[in-house]
Parts: sequence; structure tokens; C-alpha cells
Amino acid sequence: MSKYNIMIVGVGGQGTLLASRIIGNVALKQNCDVKVSEVHGMSQRGGSVVTYVKIGDKVYSPIIEKGEADIIIAFEMLEALRWAEYLKDDGKLLVNEQRINPMPVIIGKEKYPENIMEVLRENYKNVISLDALKIARECKNIKAVNTVLIGLLAKTMGIDKEVWIESLKEVVPQKALDVNLKAFEEGYSRG
Repeated sequence: MSKYNIMIVGVGGQGTLLASRIIGNVALKQNCDVKVSEVHGMSQRGGSVVTYVKIGDKVYSPIIEKGEADIIIAFEMLEALRWAEYLKDDGKLLVNEQRINPMPVIIGKEKYPENIMEVLRENYKNVISLDALKIARECKNIKAVNTVLIGLLAKTMGIDKEVWIESLKEVVPQKALDVNLKAFEEGYSRG
């Protein structure tokens, strides 16, 4: 496994922290050093959340600066737009085409930006998007958005699929494992 700087961006309550634990577990299984850090945002439901996952032979700091992210996994479109400048020129932006209105939009102080996906595709080379919420619904659990996106990530990283599945089995609570494995497969098949 080579070196990866991965950012997971989303909204509190979407499962970004579980996603970072799964990625970190995969890195450890590849005998890599890994640092995970939630440095921005508020993990309460609705607040912006950013988690950094750095993987390599030796990782000294979990922080990822602008222009350093190899991969950004965006659990929500506005969060993708907000953090896209952290992506390397040849980095991959994986986006859930879901809209979650932030508080300023909910209370009418601001408007949710239009055409976010078009703006992202115009400004970044490697944008892969899907409706992870719709896929999670089809898997019978809307909380599985995170594992749909992990499946998409797994396909793009080139690490053996079985390593990801093993990691899911170790990290995801047993009661939610079957639906998350299905959601992972659905995301993986779209990668």
C-alpha cells in the first residue's frame, strides 16, 4: 500500500467516524502506519465534520493541508464544495449526491448553492459521484451511506476487496453488519 492522504467530510450523524475507523483498520492490515484525526467541526448531528486519515510507512502528523489530499470522500455535496481545495491536482473526489441544508439555509439567512456537481466537475479532474442515500435506502438502512462510500473508495484504492470486508466485520457492530456488507458491495460495484 502506498502513501495516502484521505479526507472524510460530511455532516455530524452521517457515520464519518466509523468510516475513518474502517479505513484505518484496512491500513493497519496492510502493515502501514496510520494517523486519524477529527480536527474540524462538531460531531453533533448537523454540524460540519472533517476527519483526516494519513497512511504511509511512517506518518508523523495527521493534518492534511490544502492541495495535499489524494482522496476526499464527501458525504454531502456542499461539504465536497467546501473542502475541495484540499484535493491534489490529480486527487480523487468521491461525492455522495445528497443535500443536507446547514443551519444558515434552514433559518433563511443563506441559500444552498445551485449546480454543485457541475462546479466540482468543471474545476476538478477526478470526480466520482453517486446517490449513496438512495443506495442505502435500497439496502434497507439509510445509515449505511458511509459503507456505500467506503465500497466506492475500496474500488478506487486497489487494495484487495477481502481486506475491506474483513475490516468491516471487525469494526461494524454485529447487528448492522449484514446491511453494511450489502451497502459496501453496492458502492464497490459502482467504482
